[in-house]
Amino acid sequence: MARLCWLPGDGVGPEVADEAQQVLATCAQARGWRLEFEPGLIGGASIEATGLPLTEPTLARARACDAVFKGPVGGPAWDHLRGEQRCEAGLLRLRKGLEVFANLRPAAVGPELVASSPLRPELIGAGIDILIVRELTGGIYFAEPKGRDGDRAVDTMAYSAAEVERLARVGFEAARLRRRRVTSVDKANVLESSRLWRDVVSRVAADYPDVVLEHQLVDSCAMLLVTRPAHFDVIVTENLFGDILSDEAGVLAGSLGMLPSASLGHPGRPGLYEPVHGAAPDIAGRGVANPIAAILSAALLLRYSLGRSDEARAVEGAVADALALGLRTADIAPAGHVPVSTQAMGSAVRTALAARLGR
Repeated sequence: MARLCWLPGDGVGPEVADEAQQVLATCAQARGWRLEFEPGLIGGASIEATGLPLTEPTLARARACDAVFKGPVGGPAWDHLRGEQRCEAGLLRLRKGLEVFANLRPAAVGPELVASSPLRPELIGAGIDILIVRELTGGIYFAEPKGRDGDRAVDTMAYSAAEVERLARVGFEAARLRRRRVTSVDKANVLESSRLWRDVVSRVAADYPDVVLEHQLVDSCAMLLVTRPAHFDVIVTENLFGDILSDEAGVLAGSLGMLPSASLGHPGRPGLYEPVHGAAPDIAGRGVANPIAAILSAALLLRYSLGRSDEARAVEGAVADALALGLRTADIAPAGHVPVSTQAMGSAVRTALAARLGR
């Protein structure tokens, strides 16, 4: 039996998380394995119930499960909070508590989504398939000193060689299963931490002679992502740069609503899976949010935490099947196209999934 800690989050989180949950239940039922969801609260929902964005019992439950699924957090009701009381602090504490250090963010644009991308079709070519591997527990988000004193504030960016090496190896191993190309992104012309980053990644590359390594400054990489996106295979980078670049990569597919993520740590520890997009409180409850990022995050959960790669591929194929039918939620619908609801898209994916699993 697989036990999943289920944290729907805020805004559209419960809506898209429900569609992902039903997809996982479809896989379990079709293939005859047991699945148990253990619900919990995070972000604003947790603040309203407990006064904290993440409680210790919820974190303990997450650590005890096989994997954790989390929806987006935050919203205007909690924007006034500061420091450890903010919704985002709950997410950072969850990542730290689970010891997940490698955030995998795939960004793919197949032929069926070319019309949804703001880029010219010739820039996308035959398709785009990028994997961003972002360091998740170090860098400027966590290093000390950090704080504010009147009109002065301090944030520190720091990395150790060990932190860089373990992430780099995740990137190189992933590249071996793809197109064998790694782009390491830093700001080595300015930052000492980036010079360490570049040195360590170069050293790790010697263990992977079958993988081509290139170094890119983050500003250059940001430009190339929208001018030559097909150039990239695996991008390896630190926490802040990865946060920004992965959101930029969401534009390639036309919407962050298409982008899943998996956060992985040490073998045998639970992974954390979540859509990349935010809580979008302005559309919450209207049934118009795109559930595909959440559904594809469930596919990553099947692959990396439950070892069910065949079912993961079936889910990804079912998403492609639904898109091939012309179904589009509002965020990816071209002009003149009638969008479908969150529930209609999820239903179409499950129908296609059931057909694939029944073959």
